[in-house]
Amino acid sequence: MQAKEIFLLAIDIEDAAEREVFVNEKCGEDITLKRKVLALLAANEDPESFLDHPAARFEDRQVGLPRTTDSSPISQKPGDMIGPYKLLQQIGVGGMGVVYMAEQSKPVVRRVALKIIKPGMDSKQVIARFEAERQALAL
Repeated sequence: MQAKEIFLLAIDIEDAAEREVFVNEKCGEDITLKRKVLALLAANEDPESFLDHPAARFEDRQVGLPRTTDSSPISQKPGDMIGPYKLLQQIGVGGMGVVYMAEQSKPVVRRVALKIIKPGMDSKQVIARFEAERQALAL
């Protein structure tokens, strides 16, 4: 099994002791795999995730990001700025949203994939799944 697969199964185990036993069983003697899974689990528990402040809530901080929790379709397009990201081109569409190639301007300049969640897809379950996907891709 890969770290992502183990992580996605482990996050559904609420009891910490049971989760630890599960991770130990699935990783066996592979310390590198176990470290990756534990890093994903720790990041999943991080209360300061950027997903705790979706774009709709950033408006209150005067960042000027568009609202995404109403019933309108995703209106962002190449050339638009979302925080420090400039949308360059659409590279995919899925059930959760639209993926763009974007250029991040700070803290470093780099190209990234930026997924914009569709309006109404901001339930706790969808956000948790999105966070798990983000952590797995970060590996």
